[in-house]
Amino acid sequence: MITAADQGIRSGMTVTSVISVALDPAELLVSINQTASSWPLIQASGRFGVNVLASHHEAVAKRFAGQDSAQGEQRYAGTQWRCTADGVWLLDDALATFVCEVVACHSHSGYALVIGRVSGLRVQSPDAGPLLYWQGDYRQLSVPI
Repeated sequence: MITAADQGIRSGMTVTSVISVALDPAELLVSINQTASSWPLIQASGRFGVNVLASHHEAVAKRFAGQDSAQGEQRYAGTQWRCTADGVWLLDDALATFVCEVVACHSHSGYALVIGRVSGLRVQSPDAGPLLYWQGDYRQLSVPI
């Protein structure tokens, strides 16, 4: 799940994948529908957050996917967040969080393929396994990785 914010406006979205592009410097790629509310915020701020969700975050994933009609700021309700010094919002109990600065963007078929350089990373000791998305539904591993 990614988060985006600019000038006091927050949004975010559940993405189906985050891809490692490079290790040194660390860079991640996300694909963002250019009609999504997060896209103009990422364009304006030049940064975004990546949150690796735990198995108990299914409701958060669905909310950020728009499955409960929540939009923008409403998606942040009911969960604990922290904001970095550079304005990136991260889920407090995510398995891992990344702060990314946009370094490249390519437009393709209505999507923005965004490469972000990792400028901050936080990994927590997992009490649960990761939340997975497979064949159109959310899944859980039986043991933490």
